[in-house]
This record gives sequence, C-alpha cells and structure tokens, in this order.
Amino acid sequence: MKKFSLLLVALLLLVAPGLPQPEAQDGGSYRIIVNSANPTREMTKTQVSNFLLKKKAKWDHGVDATPADLDSQSAVRAAMSDEIHGRSVASIKNFWQRQIFSGRDVPPPELSDDNRMVDFVRNNPGAIGYVSATAKVDGVKVVAVHGD
Repeated sequence: MKKFSLLLVALLLLVAPGLPQPEAQDGGSYRIIVNSANPTREMTKTQVSNFLLKKKAKWDHGVDATPADLDSQSAVRAAMSDEIHGRSVASIKNFWQRQIFSGRDVPPPELSDDNRMVDFVRNNPGAIGYVSATAKVDGVKVVAVHGD
C-alpha cells in the first residue's frame, strides 16, 4: 500500500495543474532553426553544437554561420544545452569566459524569447538558433537533428 501511495503522489505531481509540463515534439522541448534560405535539412548533435559554440564558422554552402542563444535562465536553453552539448548552461558559460579571456572569441548574442530568436534567424542568412517546441516558426526552417 505504501508503494501505491508513493506512486500516486508522484503521478499527481507530474500532472498537477499549474505545474510546468514538458513540451514535446519529436521527443524534445526545443527545435533547431536556421534561415529559410539555408539548404541544410538535417544535422547531427555535434554539428549543431559546433555551430552554436563557434567551432565551425561556415555552412557547407559557404555562408558565414551566425549562431544565437536564448537567455541563460531559459528552460529551453537548459534542455538544448544538455542534449546538444552534453553540458549544463553554466558549463557553456564557463567555456565562453575562457574564450573571452584568451582573446579567441565572444559568445553568440543571447535573445530573450522565441519571437526574438525567430526574427534573428529569419533576418540573418547564416543564422542558427533554437526555440521551444511550440514556438511559431514562420519564415525559418526547422532542421531535423539526430545523434552522431
């Protein structure tokens, strides 16, 4: 009976109204987006990570890559960072601090919400970013992402 009660409490916590529920599309809470003119249709997680961390500077079609991040407090960013980079947002922020202090590079701009991210990607030919799974993505392309 004790196990049943614990299971019932856990189930209620998962579906209780007012608690944030995970958004899911293709198993995730975010989508990777690129400019609509970008011919890329699918990428590996490593490729996405390399663009977002500026380890790869150009797309295969020759356009300069222009990554963007959501605000560091964003739950969408936390989910993306864990799945794509395999690291926490704090770890990625530390990576960028090292890049700045060594004079190598600066982090991508941090945008406050999905709408600003979509606008940024729509208006920059080499842009890559991510939005929540439920964001309106008019004017940009959602890229399929798969394991390496």
